[in-house]
Amino acid sequence: MSLPVSKEYPKTGTIVVVPTYNEADNIENFARAVLKQPVRVDLLIVDDNSPDGTGRLADLLATSPESQGRIHVLHRQTKEGLGRAYLAGFAWAMEHGYESMVEMDADFSHDPLYLQSILEAAESADVVIGSRYLNGISVINWPLQRILLSWAANRYVQSVTRLAVHDCTSGYRLYHRRVLESLDLSSVRSNGYSFQVEMTFRAKIGGFQIAEVPIIFTERRAGQSKLSKGVVWESFVMPLKLRWREQGLKRRIGKRSLTPLREK
Repeated sequence: MSLPVSKEYPKTGTIVVVPTYNEADNIENFARAVLKQPVRVDLLIVDDNSPDGTGRLADLLATSPESQGRIHVLHRQTKEGLGRAYLAGFAWAMEHGYESMVEMDADFSHDPLYLQSILEAAESADVVIGSRYLNGISVINWPLQRILLSWAANRYVQSVTRLAVHDCTSGYRLYHRRVLESLDLSSVRSNGYSFQVEMTFRAKIGGFQIAEVPIIFTERRAGQSKLSKGVVWESFVMPLKLRWREQGLKRRIGKRSLTPLREK
């Protein structure tokens, strides 16, 4: 059950959408770090019935006095993957009137300190991506093999999809409401990290302005990585599928987004 939005705060601002699965070691500190930033954002925790009790901790955070109605929880009964969790979170946020949604991980690999620069960039862009590769390679505590895999994956995505984005797979990003309303989210196919690639590709087709701001990505402080062979395989196949479906997506999306948000 999700908590009601506090009447004390307007529902027209920005909300951070955070999917969680077994993030009990991180969620409390992460929530507090988000709320203490100088920019005003709310937080939606989308928990996929974590066995470690993340959902219960999220409920306690949401009802605590320090939340001030800014922390909300969406409980899902099964673990369906990153993409499904984000789509559910976006739907909740739009239903509750938010105008922009930020994707973040709860493990502190995405530092809340960058929220301010992302929101500032969003004043003149429709989609803002926190980029690990805008100024070289900005990753801390990853083994060389993981860095090379991520960097090569982005080069591969760029070559197949022709996206002029340095970090197509970054999960630290902001979407304005109208972008999400235009992208025909019901037809999104990907579910792992390739979800980020598909959403970026759809935004490009929709004619939206995509900006990048530099971030430093730090390996998670606690818990275990969710990367699997299935996720890696989907990330390889999805760019090819997107190019194959490009014309169909243009017909489906293009007419829905003729006037990007920045021109409204």
